[in-house]
Amino acid sequence: MLKRLMIVLPLLATLCAKAQKSEDILNYINTYKELAIQEMVRTGVPASIKLAQGIHETMAGRSPLVLKSNNHFGIKCKNTWTGNKVYHDDDARGECFRSYSDPKESYTDHSNFLKNSQRYAFLFGLDPTDYKGWAYGLKKAGYATNIKYSQLLIKLIEDYNLQEYSLIALGRAKPREEIIAAVPKLEIGDPIAMEVVQTAAQPSGPATVPAVYMEPVATDYPKGEFRINETRVIFATSGTSLLAIAKNYDISLRRLLDFNDLGREDILTENQLLYLQRKRKTGANEFHIVKPGESLYDICQTEAIRFESLLKYNHLNEEEEPAAGEQLYLHTKSPSKPRLAADMPAVADVVRTTVDNRPAMANAIAHTVQTKETLYSIAKKYNVTVEKIQEWNKLQSADLKIGQMLVIYQ
Repeated sequence: MLKRLMIVLPLLATLCAKAQKSEDILNYINTYKELAIQEMVRTGVPASIKLAQGIHETMAGRSPLVLKSNNHFGIKCKNTWTGNKVYHDDDARGECFRSYSDPKESYTDHSNFLKNSQRYAFLFGLDPTDYKGWAYGLKKAGYATNIKYSQLLIKLIEDYNLQEYSLIALGRAKPREEIIAAVPKLEIGDPIAMEVVQTAAQPSGPATVPAVYMEPVATDYPKGEFRINETRVIFATSGTSLLAIAKNYDISLRRLLDFNDLGREDILTENQLLYLQRKRKTGANEFHIVKPGESLYDICQTEAIRFESLLKYNHLNEEEEPAAGEQLYLHTKSPSKPRLAADMPAVADVVRTTVDNRPAMANAIAHTVQTKETLYSIAKKYNVTVEKIQEWNKLQSADLKIGQMLVIYQ
């Protein structure tokens, strides 16, 4: 029993890294929220977007660039810049970045940079509370090359309640002394299953020692380096240092980030595949069936295919996500564009369309069709008839598609 009771250091390292990351972000928000609000009032750049960009571009105030230049938004010199400069390795070695005497200068220049550029003019026609439109628009206009840039900003805004600062700037919410941002809940378990054992271990004395037993869940990926689509790759867990991986496999951190379409991260925030060389223009498989909750980035990592190739083959734009169950082409152009997740009916909409056929006083359950499921197996699972499922969902045949949503009444 004692062999099964142990404190697992990788888990503790991951928790510490996540806790530190959250603390750094909260400190950043608390320090610069007033500047973000002031700049939104002055120019119209949403405070939520400005804070999210600042957090991301500076690693929450800890990046080497911001420490030596007060440049919170990664703005490069360009030909028009006549102020102070610093040189920093980014997309290329020794690139020129703007340098400021203090953070306020950086925040002001960032607002002016967006406001005075024709490239970003369309953003100011959006509703100032439309942070998703701004996030996708910034990426579309070329502010960043990272294919996850929009999603990273959106996640920061939603995780840390940054939209509240935009509402304060608009006069729709009252300012508060305390920080508004919420700390995201730490999620432990994927792909590690944990069992917290409260049983006392007393190997040599009376002291009771609580311990954590962690049983790793088997993944489909081997340990160490392997290949997907003839591309070198490893599987890394949340909390892993990207710089350590880069050094271990003798590649630069910049190239590792580039190969995996990552931003300026220093520590992985989720378990994922990390490629050690550039992904291929075509996949090893001819097609990929989109799983529920799977993003285009996830598919690129799973299939070792370049993001731009996946978009081109399937007539997609960067901000579009295909619906679950759709077939994506990995070798040649698809004859048609896949259905998009945004166009699929929500659970409530599916329920409303079947309201005339539902049993009285019934509870509705939304069921998403999985691989190899049939109407018969689904009917058996919920103890209803095939005919009822067809009636409730207005199905003309027994054919189902993976990812299709069905309403079951019980």
